[in-house]
Amino acid sequence: MSITTEEELVGMKRVSQAVACTLKEMRNFARPGINTKQLDDFGGQILNDLGAKSAPRLTYNFPGWTCISVNNEIAHGIPSDKKILHEGDLINVDVSAELDGFWSDNGGSFVLGEDLHQHHLLVNSSKNILKKAINQIKGGVKISDIGRLIETEARKSGFRVIKNLTGHGVGRSLHEAPHEIANFYDRYNSDRFRKNTTVAVETFISTASSIAETQKDGWTLVGNKGGFVAQHEHTILITGDQPIILTAENDIWV
Repeated sequence: MSITTEEELVGMKRVSQAVACTLKEMRNFARPGINTKQLDDFGGQILNDLGAKSAPRLTYNFPGWTCISVNNEIAHGIPSDKKILHEGDLINVDVSAELDGFWSDNGGSFVLGEDLHQHHLLVNSSKNILKKAINQIKGGVKISDIGRLIETEARKSGFRVIKNLTGHGVGRSLHEAPHEIANFYDRYNSDRFRKNTTVAVETFISTASSIAETQKDGWTLVGNKGGFVAQHEHTILITGDQPIILTAENDIWV
C-alpha cells in the first residue's frame, strides 16, 4: 500500500498496533497445559476488543482467529482443543487483522518455558536475521538483495530458508504488491522497494527443509525434509532511510 495521507498512516498504525498487542499478549498467555484453541480464543477476544477482525478468517475463511503452529509445523496451524502445549515446545503465532479498511500482519516463534530441545539458537537467528534485513530496507533497494541477505545470514548460522513462503505487501488487503519478498536471492525478481509503501517482511529459518508442504487438513504447512522452522514478521513503512516498524509493540526483539 502506498501511504499518501496522514489518515492512511494513522489507519496503518492503529491496525498494526492491534495485531502487535495481540501477538504479544498471546505469547505471554501461552503456558504448558492449555490447548491451542484456548490460546487462539484469547487472541480473538483481544482483536475483537480492539475493533479488529481476523484477516485469515475474512480473506480465506480460516478455521481460527490466528494461526498457531507447534514444533514441526511451519505455518498456518489450525487452533485445536486437542493440541496441548508442553514445556519446551517451539510455538509460532501469526496474527493479522483488518481495522477500518486497513490491514496489518505480524508473527513470531518462541520456546515455551525451558528450552528442553535446544530451539533457542534457531529462534534467535530468525529474530536477528529479520532485524538485519529490515535495517537494510529503504526506497530503491532491490527486493532480491534482501532475500540474498536473509539466505546468506541463515547459512552463516548453520541454517537454511524456506523458499516458497515469502513476505508481501500489505495495507488495503492482507496480500498485495509486492507479492513476493523472498528469503533467498531470486535473480528473476527485479522489483525494488518503494518509498512510502507498507510491506510485511518475514523470515522462515529452517534446520533441514527448504520447501513447505500442505498437509491433509488443507492448511497446516510442514517441511519437505522435516526439522524445525522459526518465523518472525513485522509490518513496516518504507522510507528513504530507516523504515518505520509499525508492529514494534509485539516486542519480538526484546
